[in-house]
Amino acid sequence: MLAEVVDVEVDGRVVLADRPDGERIRLPYDDLVVAAGVRQSYFGHDEYARWATGMKTISDALTIRQKVFGAFELAETATSEEEQRRRLTFAVVGGGPTGVELAGQIRELATRTLRSEFRHIRPEHARVLLFDGGDAPLASFGPELAAKAATTLRDLGVELHLGSRVTGVDGDGLTVQDRAGTTQRYTAGTVLWAAGVGAPSVAAALAKATGAATDRAGRIRVGSDLTIAGHPEISVVGDVMAHDDLPGVAEVAMQSGLYAGRRIRRRLTGAGPTGPFRYRDLGSAAYLARGRAVVSVGRVHLAGFPAWLIWLFIHIAFLTGYRNRVGAVLSWAVTFTRDARRERTFTTREIGSLHDLYTVPAAPQRRGVAS
Repeated sequence: MLAEVVDVEVDGRVVLADRPDGERIRLPYDDLVVAAGVRQSYFGHDEYARWATGMKTISDALTIRQKVFGAFELAETATSEEEQRRRLTFAVVGGGPTGVELAGQIRELATRTLRSEFRHIRPEHARVLLFDGGDAPLASFGPELAAKAATTLRDLGVELHLGSRVTGVDGDGLTVQDRAGTTQRYTAGTVLWAAGVGAPSVAAALAKATGAATDRAGRIRVGSDLTIAGHPEISVVGDVMAHDDLPGVAEVAMQSGLYAGRRIRRRLTGAGPTGPFRYRDLGSAAYLARGRAVVSVGRVHLAGFPAWLIWLFIHIAFLTGYRNRVGAVLSWAVTFTRDARRERTFTTREIGSLHDLYTVPAAPQRRGVAS
């Protein structure tokens, strides 16, 4: 159903949702499973979003493609060395898996895919700056793998700025403060934000309606059966759920969603109560660059080429459908053997300002006659 949930009437068991054309509809329910995910958080500085693109929506992904490829194109036609250097400087905020993969991919793009495609610039000279408040990238992987990830990133040409906090972002770059309180300005044509998440507005509406507690990010706290206290008919799963300090990763979302579905089915079929939710940690993996990754599964910690092969296998295994798996293998084969990427089309129009297909225009628009 194509609609955005905006509120819940828990007494009447009704969900209020807005259709894309603006009409509000009411949807009754017997059981409600909330799996709304999270949004990008700028830690109270939403004004940064204008200049620092996050990575939570399809629009974000298209905008990142637009900014990264566009930066090289604009550098090629820059009329001064200063502008060229600014265009070829990329700042990534956040040293978790998302930020690390972004930084590594930009360097790989510059040194492999685009290396011989311009006449006036040297794409491999592009600078990638990675900022994080911690002591190492991928700190959640443990000190051993975090150190290996840091070494790999430096080998790729990524400049690590650890123990730093972003205090300002604008169209020319960002301002950063270190732990000693020293502020430094970095000029960058592209700033990408991969630090912090927050719950969507529907989580706040649900918490208000049910009296549920939330954590600092606004995620809803649930009991051992993933339901809200006093409302056994409402389950919260995935990233928007706060339970036992579980990380916001795909495996938590998959396992909690399966658990909620089985619990509801057992109740409806009279199979008896379901035990408490138990998360099975299957490990973590992060892609750094071609042939380089880190994988942590229990006591097994791998880095480099073996970890990269495992990362590839994991992603293929979790794709749905035979056609998607074959398509991924063929696409990767072309990318890895020929340094070619098909996904390079972008527009110079701002993605977020494109007209919504279902919104009625404010003024009549002249339309051509279809032939």
